[in-house]
Amino acid sequence: MTRPVPSELAGERVDKIVAVLAGISRAAASAMVEASGVEVDGRSAAGNERLKEGTIISFSEPTTEPLLVPDPNVPFSVVFEDRWMIVIDKPSGIVVHPGAGKETGTLASGVLARWPEIEGVGEDGRWGIVHRLDRETSGLLLVAKTPEAHSELQTAIGDRLVSRQYYTLVHGRLAMTTGTIDAPVGRDPVRATRMSVHPDGRPARTHYSVVAGWDDRASLLDVSLETGRTHQIRVHLASIDHPVFDDRSYGRGGPKSGAGRLWLHAHRLELVHPVTDEPMTFDAEIPMDLAGTLETLGEPDFGSVDA
Repeated sequence: MTRPVPSELAGERVDKIVAVLAGISRAAASAMVEASGVEVDGRSAAGNERLKEGTIISFSEPTTEPLLVPDPNVPFSVVFEDRWMIVIDKPSGIVVHPGAGKETGTLASGVLARWPEIEGVGEDGRWGIVHRLDRETSGLLLVAKTPEAHSELQTAIGDRLVSRQYYTLVHGRLAMTTGTIDAPVGRDPVRATRMSVHPDGRPARTHYSVVAGWDDRASLLDVSLETGRTHQIRVHLASIDHPVFDDRSYGRGGPKSGAGRLWLHAHRLELVHPVTDEPMTFDAEIPMDLAGTLETLGEPDFGSVDA
């Protein structure tokens, strides 16, 4: 199917436009985009890209959609639960929701198995899921149990009222102990499966502070997101020549962390409860695989790893 974006869908995200035009779920449309199966004006599209009226979009309708099947064997920890929401501590290696090439064993499947009443909350194929973490990223994730909570939490994230903080270990020693990276992020025009900093990207802002440092070998950062672009932390830190350790997409050669995966952990969430309006803060300790790296590095030259 190749057609211009109609006026009623102008300004919407690519994945929503594909879902409406193809008559499929948002999850299936996102899977098509992630598999580079959608083109905008002849180039691969990003799912979060917003299109103007008349933009030419092309895609093939999938023969099947990702199915969300309950899976009680998906591992995760529950940090908090009440009638309206859940806070989960996701292990590394777990994909959050179905997509191209990954339709089973996802966090969404595990959530549905534990809370079957969540079916119908939010988007098909990712019931209850409010936001996502990359497969290798561990840490805190919000899940809504009711449609009202889902809507309120998504709005709060969109309005930048949910604070998300990450620990990450990066190569080198930063010149400043605190800073902000303010640079647009979008789909890489050359490598469609990657993101990059470039003028045509969407606004993106990342704040960081250095928690500890080991001479010129490594720095432990506490990072917070003002925006939530795909791979934002990884792309921004690579753009200032301090890539995350063991980042196979945006990293560089040199020493590895020994953790065997991306050194990135979502350690804190701060938000206002979507129903009770109570201020809430949740923390997740650095997991053992990442903590092992810090032990191997030894005593830092400055700062502390007991953050």
